[in-house]
Amino acid sequence: MRRTLIALAATAALVAPVVPALAQSTVATETFVKAAPTDVLSYNLIGLKVVNGQNESVGEIKDLILSQGQLSGYILSVGGFLGMGEHYVIVRPAAVKVAYNETDKKWTAVMNATKDQLKAAPEFKYEGRWKR
Repeated sequence: MRRTLIALAATAALVAPVVPALAQSTVATETFVKAAPTDVLSYNLIGLKVVNGQNESVGEIKDLILSQGQLSGYILSVGGFLGMGEHYVIVRPAAVKVAYNETDKKWTAVMNATKDQLKAAPEFKYEGRWKR
């Protein structure tokens, strides 16, 4: 019995250091990622003017909505002039084509919508849990 306990204790001592090393390795591979050349930083999106196919300004990206860690929408400021009369709408990321022009070194955002369509879209309000 005593030999069995000593053998179990020795085995546990040998195995114990391996378990944390495995756990650290798993955490490291699941925690960190590398940015791909095609990735976009939120810094480049906030304030980006959105134009339509006719190169008319239809809004500006003011915020991003994340749902369960994934981008689920852009909050656009539409309408108004100099901050007066504007309102916010949420559009799906697939509705806005964001691209980087290597020649101009500029980001662009294009969507297939008119100013009137965006003005008529359901309004998003910064209130409650989303109050700024």
